[in-house]
Amino acid sequence: MAVDRSETLEYEPHIGESRQYWRDIILGVNDGLVSVFLLVVGVVGGGLTPDQVLLTGIAGALAGAISMAAGEYLATKSQDEVFDAELELERFHIEHFRDAEMAQLGDFFRDMGVAREDLDAVLSGFKNNDLALLNAMAALEFGVVESERRSPYRAMLASGLLFLLGSMTSVLPFALFTTNKTALVWASTLTLAGLFAVGVIKATVARTSTIRSGLENMVIAGLGGLAAWVIGALVGTGLG
Repeated sequence: MAVDRSETLEYEPHIGESRQYWRDIILGVNDGLVSVFLLVVGVVGGGLTPDQVLLTGIAGALAGAISMAAGEYLATKSQDEVFDAELELERFHIEHFRDAEMAQLGDFFRDMGVAREDLDAVLSGFKNNDLALLNAMAALEFGVVESERRSPYRAMLASGLLFLLGSMTSVLPFALFTTNKTALVWASTLTLAGLFAVGVIKATVARTSTIRSGLENMVIAGLGGLAAWVIGALVGTGLG
């Protein structure tokens, strides 16, 4: 006898309105952690004094945050403008080439697995409903769902502020300690811990392996830090 397990299962909600901003969240904080750390490691390897390293780190953190924020704002706004133009053209198509749009919608549903004998029933709800047809074509042809569209301002703030937050693991140690060696040890420790934490958070949201994701984030930055040190030392030696 089959046992109904549905009553013992717990419904797990989706992450909701923050979903479309996770790219900005992860990219912002991760880029702040990695890029400023590599910058600091490179100039330490190049022989700069602690005060010079601190100034370089602050400048890199501010420049990176502003660049990241501006870039995300412009990219998101431009993407929205392209979507709006495409949707306006789609309205024109629905008004003047409705049969072609209905045929295209049928193709999309067939690609999704709707059986040919069920297609007429599925399409019947769109034949005399311009708004439903526009929303369906927006989602299936352009990948545009209104609730998933990103605000340029939120994307800008998420990327810029989180870049600045991530960069602090490399900047603060040089503000607190007077020797490059001690400050760099702390910067390395805090940055790797931050990268591991970001990997764990990302994996928790994505429902993948937290340990693997955290270690992957750490290894990438570690290898980058080693390369930055070597390049910085070679450049510093070359400059005398």
